[in-house]
Order: sequence, then structure tokens, then C-alpha cells
Amino acid sequence: MKDFFVTIGGYLKPYRLNIFWTFFMNLLSAVLNIFSFALLLPILNILFKVDQTKYVFIAWDDATVGLKERIINNGYYYSQQMIDLFSPATAMLIFGGILAVLTLLKTAAYFGGSATLVPITTGVVRDIRNKIYRKILSLPLSFFTEEKKGDILTRVTSDVNEVNTSIGNSIDALIKNPILILVYIGTMCYISWELTLFTLFVVPLLAFGIGAIGKKLKAKSLYVQQKLSEGTSQIEETLGGLRIIKAFVAERKMDNRYTTVNNEYRRANMMVSIRQSAAHPVSEFLGTCMIVVVLWFGGTLIFSGNSPIDASTFIYYLVILYSTLQPLKDISKAGYSIQKGLASMERINKILNAENNIREISNPVAISTLNDKISFQSVHFSYNEQKEVLSNINLTIPKGKTIALVGQSGSGKSTLVDLIPRFHDINEGEILIDGVNIKDLSLLSLRNLIGNVSQEAILFNDTVFNNIAFGVDGATRQQVEDAARIANAHEFIMEMEHGYDTNVGDRGCRLSGGQRQRISIARAILKNPPVLILDEATSALDTESERLVQDALERLMQSRTTIAIAHRLSTIKNADEICVLHEGEIVERGTHEELITKDGYYRKLHDMQSL
Repeated sequence: MKDFFVTIGGYLKPYRLNIFWTFFMNLLSAVLNIFSFALLLPILNILFKVDQTKYVFIAWDDATVGLKERIINNGYYYSQQMIDLFSPATAMLIFGGILAVLTLLKTAAYFGGSATLVPITTGVVRDIRNKIYRKILSLPLSFFTEEKKGDILTRVTSDVNEVNTSIGNSIDALIKNPILILVYIGTMCYISWELTLFTLFVVPLLAFGIGAIGKKLKAKSLYVQQKLSEGTSQIEETLGGLRIIKAFVAERKMDNRYTTVNNEYRRANMMVSIRQSAAHPVSEFLGTCMIVVVLWFGGTLIFSGNSPIDASTFIYYLVILYSTLQPLKDISKAGYSIQKGLASMERINKILNAENNIREISNPVAISTLNDKISFQSVHFSYNEQKEVLSNINLTIPKGKTIALVGQSGSGKSTLVDLIPRFHDINEGEILIDGVNIKDLSLLSLRNLIGNVSQEAILFNDTVFNNIAFGVDGATRQQVEDAARIANAHEFIMEMEHGYDTNVGDRGCRLSGGQRQRISIARAILKNPPVLILDEATSALDTESERLVQDALERLMQSRTTIAIAHRLSTIKNADEICVLHEGEIVERGTHEELITKDGYYRKLHDMQSL
């Protein structure tokens, strides 16, 4: 329980008023419940002639008689007066009406307690989801290269749903049931503290039996969620690679892989469900044993003539005691739910507590444009602080110039350009923009400075208009269309069913590769960044699409500082400087003609492509 409140406590603070009203309404419900049970006493003692005593009214301010005795005596007195005034049947009807009114008030208070609890449970889960999503947006790209996408999706969906169930069950149980238990035990103590003291010696047996079942539930639940993550990851991989699976006739292989994971999840989930299902029968059996022991002890006292209470009051005591069992059972169920919720929260916290090493200084510098140059000075970088991906990079990118990066796959080209918008932070050296270290710049202004067109045109499941206007708030229709015309995209967009209002599908699946790339270029044109990064923007296109995209790129590059990564050397012949990377180092640099004349690594790449 302590771990639960430590974990969830911070999320409950905005809902303190709701917690107060939930507490108050449940307290009122418990008190009304006690009074409705009290109607059993006059029914047993008077209507059925169990008690033949003739009661006389005792003044409420009579200090010679204890408060408890005054309440009991005067209650019986008014009951006798009612029977004397009316017939027994009419008195029974009146008692029934009083019981109905008390029940109405009790259930209304119970409903009020539940209604004021709903904003807490739904609000806490909403806040957790929002916090996870904001954290995902803020985390560096390196975090997601080390985590499976399916595992992250499971934490955001299944684990959050488990926490939702846990919070809904546990907060209700931990607010309502302790109130009921305290009110019931207080009433039992008021009736007979001796009998209650004996009862409290028996209760730990009930708690011990329940605790023995739930001891390993958290670990088991954690294992279940891990297996569910593996299954979700498998589905995500299957959806992404369905074309390859079918092409290599690997359906049976993938089916066997998923079946194995799914069976492991079923077995683990079955063990947790069986353990959780044991809660009710065990608590029911132990609760009945407790009632039997108390019944034996109380009955022995009554038969001996030394009992502090009479027979009818003892029956009322047993009713209250039995009513205490249900809140105890609910708390035990909440205990299981809390353990499962804590297991899921532990997985969620792996995201929420993940360290973000891309930090701003306390007073970052805002930058709106590039006035002079971008400089790499003795830059070293590695992902895991073991093998360096980039070594001793010294590079100057003057304003308005085009710098091309070439080299074999894995030479560090994409990593180098990812360092400029601080998708990763360097280990040694400096990256300067107009003489200011990028670590001293605000991330917002730094990334607003840069436009990006990558090899894979990433579009969102939205309209063409919203995809082009993605990086610009308040973009007009005319601005979007102008950007599309420059990107050679306006013509094919207008041929679509709904024009700019056409939905492009998941990741732009309803468009061809060239169309996706031109919309991506239009997005960059509309943003109008002073610095442009082109990451192999034409490498995956056919000849006609490449010509259209290359034409759009040339318009986009006009009067901009451009860093272009290219495998096709023909696309960067006109670059102001070409840097050749090999195993993380710049091994050659110069114009196309200069590098051909050097007859070095670039010449070999050029000759292989020509061949």
C-alpha cells in the first residue's frame, strides 16, 4: 500500500477536493448504514416479544445514566410508544418506512461517494497518459534506438490500462472501505469492547491468509506485461514487414514465432488470474471461520450469564461484524489490483524516469537566422561511449553554400547532420553557429532554423494540407499551394479526389514514393528554413520521380545553406564542397573536379557508379 501511495500520490494532488467529498459521502453512508442496522433491535425485542421489559423515558440531560444506556433505553421507549399507539402491523410498516428512508439516504450517499470518485480515477489516468506522451516527445532519439517500438506501445496502452483498472479499484477500496471498517469497528467497540478485543485477535489470521496469496503477484504481473510487449512487438514488426514476409513465403515461420510468445503470455496470465481468483474463496472461508469463532465465544458468554450484552444486541453485533467482512475482502482484492498496477507502473516509469541528456542551459540564446557559418571543431561522437562513430570532425559550412557528404553506408554521414539540431550531443569538441555553441542555444530556435528532407518521407495520417503545413502554425491555403507548386506537387495533388483535403493514409501509404517526397519538400519549403538538411532525398526514387524531386530540391536550395547527404554522386556535382567520410573521419574534401583529379576514395566511388 505504501508503494502505491508513493507512486500515485503526486497524481492525486489536483483532486484533493474530490477526495474530501468522496471521504465525506462514504462516511455519511457508513453512519446511515449503522442506523439502518439498529432497526433490527426493536424488531427483535419488541415486535416479536423477545424483550418484555417496560421502558421508561430517561431525560437526555440525566447525567446519572450513561449516554449509551440513555440511547438504548429511549430507543426502546419510543418503539413501545409506537406499538401502543398503533397496531403491531402498523408499527412494522412504520419501521419499514424508516428503514426505506435510511436506505435511500445511505444509497444516495454511496452514489455521491462513487460519483465524486470518477473524476479522480479518469483524471489520474489522463494525466499519466499526457505525461508519457510529453516524455516521449522530449526524449532523445537515442532512447528509441535502444527500445522496441512494440514494447513502448504496450507500456502506453496495456500498462496504462492496467494502471487505470488498478487506480479505479484501489482508490475506491482504499477510501471507502477503511471508513466502513473504522465505523463498524467503532460501533462494535461501543456495543462491547470486550467482545471486539477478542475479535481483533482473530482478524490477523484473515490478513495473513490473504497476504500469502498476493505475495508474488507483482513479479508475476510484471512477467505477464513483458510477454504482452513481446507479442505487440511481433505484431508491429509483422505489419511493417508484411511485404517481405509474403515475398519469402515466411508466413508459417512468423506464425510459429507469434504462437510461441502468445502461449507464454497465456500461461503467465493464467497463473496470475488463478492466484487472483483465489482471493474471494480464501477470504470468504477465513471470514466465516472468524464469525464461527466469535459466535462460539459470544454464545458462551451469554449462556454463562456473564455477557456484557443481551442476545438481541449480540445478533446486532454479529450483523455489524459480518458487514465488516465485505470491506476487508474489497481491500484484499484492491491489494491484488495494486500489485498488478505497481508492476505496470514500474514499466511505465522506465519511460517517465528515462534521462534526457539533451538539456538547455538556464538562459539559452535565441537565434532566428544564420548570419555567417556553421562550424564543427574537433568533434568526436559515439552512441555508447565505446566505439566512436565520428572522430575529429573539422568542418565549416558557410552561409548560402552547399556542402555534400558522401561515403559508404555506416561512415557517419547521417549521424553528423543529426548533431546540428542536437538530436544527439557530442562527446568532445564544439559545434558553433555564428560563433555560438549550439548547447548555449534554445532548442526551439535551433530546430526552427533547420529544415529536413530525408530519404524516407515521413507523412502523418492526415490531409495533404495538414502535412504540408505541419511545421508552420496558421499557414494559409495560398501559402500551402505556393509551396506545393515550387515542390512540383500541386498538379498531382489537384488530381486527387479531394485535392488538398485528401487523406494520405498511414505514413502516406496512398501516395507513391515520389509524391510523398515532393509533399515532404513542400513542407520544408513552407517552413522556409535558412539551413536545409537533405538526407539522400532522391535515392529511393525512379528516374522520372528523381528528376521532378531534384528540380524541386534545386528550387528549395536556392539562397539557403544546405548540407546534402548523397549516394548518387551525380546529384551533388555542383556542391560548393564535397566531404568524403570513411569510418567516421573526413578523408577527402573539395569540389567534384578537385576530388576526381586527386584520384582517391571519391574517384573510386565515382568510377564504380559510372560502371
